[in-house]
Amino acid sequence: MIDISIQHLKKSYEDGVEILRDLTFDIQSGEHVAILGPNGCGKTTIFRILSGEIDYDDGAVLLASGKRLGLISQIPVYPPDYTTEDVLRTAHRRLENISARLEQLTQEMAENAAPEVLREYDRLSAEFERLGGWNADVARDKVANGLDIPAAMRAQKFDSLSGGEKTRVNLARLILEDTDILLLDEPTNHLDLHATEWLEDYVLHFHGTVLAISHDRWFLDTVAQRCIEIKDGAAEFYAGNYSFYVEERQRRFEEQLKKYEKDQAKYEQLKRAAEQMHLWAFMGADKLHKRAFSMEKRMEKLAVTEKPRVQKKLDLRFAERDFFGDEVVLVENLGKRFGEKVLFHDLDLLVEGCDRIALIGDNGSGKSTFLKILMDEESADAGRVHIGPSVKIAYLPQIIRFAHPERTLYDTMLYEENCLPQTARDRLAQFRFTGEDVFKPVSALSGGELSRLRLCMLMRHDINFLILDEPTNHLDIASREWIEDAVEDYGGALLFVSHDRWFIERFANRIWELKDGEITDFRGSFTQYREYKARQQSITAAEKKKQEKTEAPAKPEKRQPQRTERQLARIEREIGKLEEQLAALDRAAAENASDYQKLMEIDEEKAALNAQLDALYAQWEEIGE
Repeated sequence: MIDISIQHLKKSYEDGVEILRDLTFDIQSGEHVAILGPNGCGKTTIFRILSGEIDYDDGAVLLASGKRLGLISQIPVYPPDYTTEDVLRTAHRRLENISARLEQLTQEMAENAAPEVLREYDRLSAEFERLGGWNADVARDKVANGLDIPAAMRAQKFDSLSGGEKTRVNLARLILEDTDILLLDEPTNHLDLHATEWLEDYVLHFHGTVLAISHDRWFLDTVAQRCIEIKDGAAEFYAGNYSFYVEERQRRFEEQLKKYEKDQAKYEQLKRAAEQMHLWAFMGADKLHKRAFSMEKRMEKLAVTEKPRVQKKLDLRFAERDFFGDEVVLVENLGKRFGEKVLFHDLDLLVEGCDRIALIGDNGSGKSTFLKILMDEESADAGRVHIGPSVKIAYLPQIIRFAHPERTLYDTMLYEENCLPQTARDRLAQFRFTGEDVFKPVSALSGGELSRLRLCMLMRHDINFLILDEPTNHLDIASREWIEDAVEDYGGALLFVSHDRWFIERFANRIWELKDGEITDFRGSFTQYREYKARQQSITAAEKKKQEKTEAPAKPEKRQPQRTERQLARIEREIGKLEEQLAALDRAAAENASDYQKLMEIDEEKAALNAQLDALYAQWEEIGE
């Protein structure tokens, strides 16, 4: 069944720029699809069209009848007195209406138990239970905790929240609504690692349809079953996750390049042959003109073949200086608090020349504050930080500010970097600031452009310790890859804060996790650290279970042989019935071997029956013992 169908969609804006020229694709029910493409290619425009926020010029957009669609980036306007809790409760408005009607019916039944009143009560009671009405409060708590929406925020006025907090609350509301089709537009932008992994797990187990736009490549790699790339206003399809897309895109590019080169070689061959035949025709062989004209027609077809383009990588290199000694930074007994809140205490850490350290932790745990103390932008309450004498630091903060934002990019380079005019233009061009762009004021730049400009200025300095605070936050995938190429070739010490797990996995050889005021120092990659934490959690859970079993009072044995035999007989009958149903489904699968949709339905039924069968076997074993 198709949930979304887009056919020959066209969309232009008032300035005449055609952003979508002939977009066609279908999304099957239950598919999880990543929508890819550079900034400005029309990804968000597609979502705005699907949600009905804007109209399109031509084509057709069809949504499956009765399916509810939710868009994460679209935050509704609520009454000014609404708290976060009120917003979350709007997801259960239907349940509240049913509950109110049930109360009315209860009063009516006390006075007059008419058959129609009883029937409506039974119908609404079943609907209330089906929609999870008895567990609504538990569901709200579970989703709020998973997305890091604490009790204090839930009591806060919604209008007083930051943009990122509003996005998290809106995401929670849509999840609680049990939407059929989720449109996720940069859903991980304002989430820390814990909340991102919770959302990832939710999407993986979400039975509805998901379309995701994200610069978080790890997230796309995990949740996407296939990818659609928006390229020149049309769609290109990739039958796999993000990693598959990267490999397949490169394979297609190489294939297209080979075809182009082959066509060009053929073109030159035909050109030479046609010129020779025309020459021979002028010397008396008139029939050769006809063959030459035929070759020229073939040449026309070959001439229209475009050379495949690949976006050029920025030629980025950090200038580096050598260390004299291995000690880069020594941290001793470091502590910092704000009022009653202790960010960290008694930290003893050493950064050495070969270290590439990822500093991770929940939002608000103190990561950026720790970096500011290293940079002497904040003072510590206790302890000290010693920087090696030959260490030269380059720092990219999370929020980038310039002393004179009214200056143009060109003037900023001239004044702040004290470089020659041509050098300024060349370096700006390296970072894709070309033409009239260099005369824009710095204040007009986007977050990603500010990052690029600051990096443009950092990379000229001789540095051997690079500190990055969320370096990929405002960048699209292409820009992230440019930064990664630069960091890849940088040979000095590196300390960075990031929620971008792709970036962390690629560069970190050491993980610092800041939690509860302490830093766990793990030497290894991010994947190895995740495996280590999983093992630790398993050991803790096993020890807790063992302790509970030891402390639990021994239960007196009660043997009821007759009752036990009856229970076992009942379970065995139920097992027999389920096995018969599974055999029938196996026969149905064989009969419908070529019907993909039918096979998927049969597989779902078998999975449900197998789960019941496993539960019965476990019950049978427990009673038997």
